Amino acid sequence: MTAPASASLSTPYRIGILTSGGDCPGLNAVIRGTVCAAETRGWEVLGFSDGYEGLLSPVRYRPLTVDNTHGITALGGTILGTTNKGRFVAKVGLGDKALIPKEIISEARETIEGLGISALVCLGGDGSLTTAEQLFENGIPTIGVPKTIDNDISATAMTFGFDSAVECVTEALDRLHTTARSHKRVMILEVMGRHAGWIALHGGIAGGADMILIPEIPFSYEKICREIVHRVGNGHETTMIVVAEGAMPKEGTVSAKGGHKGEVRLGGIGQQVCDEIERRTGRETRTMVLGHLQRGGAPTTLDRILGTRFGVGAVKLIEEKKFGHMVSYINDQIGSVSIPEAVGQLKTVPPGGQMVDAARSIGITFGD
Repeated sequence: MTAPASASLSTPYRIGILTSGGDCPGLNAVIRGTVCAAETRGWEVLGFSDGYEGLLSPVRYRPLTVDNTHGITALGGTILGTTNKGRFVAKVGLGDKALIPKEIISEARETIEGLGISALVCLGGDGSLTTAEQLFENGIPTIGVPKTIDNDISATAMTFGFDSAVECVTEALDRLHTTARSHKRVMILEVMGRHAGWIALHGGIAGGADMILIPEIPFSYEKICREIVHRVGNGHETTMIVVAEGAMPKEGTVSAKGGHKGEVRLGGIGQQVCDEIERRTGRETRTMVLGHLQRGGAPTTLDRILGTRFGVGAVKLIEEKKFGHMVSYINDQIGSVSIPEAVGQLKTVPPGGQMVDAARSIGITFGD
């Protein structure tokens, strides 16, 4: 798809940008990178409020400039606001997609055309990018930027927000180690990771966990408890366990809380593991759910840099008129892939891969 006839490289572009889905550290770095790269080209940027909902009546947007976005790179969250609810929900489960009503897409297109916007930069995870894909298929020039702390988009080696989430998990484990040793307890830390265990795996290794439970490797309560008893016999009175929210026992199912329109909310597996350990071993066990702390706070240096590079990459894709594409990060280079390719397959932890092998090599077990 090419730019509208009213926009060309000889006249200033006006581009829109929005943040959709869950918040995460680094969103503001992408916004700032986009604005700065656009302004150096003489382009205008309009930021839409509250994700795709800002495209609908009452339309909510504001001009973004280098001056009024100064200093936001260091801020967590998003200055534009976001939502994972509303009228644009297009992802209803793993591999399942819902069609956005035609009248909603038509209203969004009228807003974009009415404001003279040449391209819409959409920051989001696989659900939000599925929405961007449908907008593109209906004549709206879109550019995707991958956003998920789960790091589970297969078309990019890393997503911004992931490093900040891992840092949060690592710090939590550092703190839990001291209370675990003081009381000789088993401590369980439940972290995010619906279908992919990257946060649990990286955070568990960095934070010195003894056991990591992830969705890709179904676990056995018997083996977990056997390992804990074995550790006690060898003089280790504490066991630190990191469990991803999507982890599940063999011949079991994920722990769900129900939820709103869209994907089911997961959570509670940490407490289930806690109860089983206490029942089977008699060891005093405590669980902590890290929850939205993983999404909050200032982004790490890595996420600030990656977010900035993604913002610049989005502007370059607009300049090249590569609409319907998502910015990607492969081999330390910023590139792009088509949005359908980006959301077509999740990137999960290979059970036999190097990261899992490294964890096993230093004595971490996976309950299998």
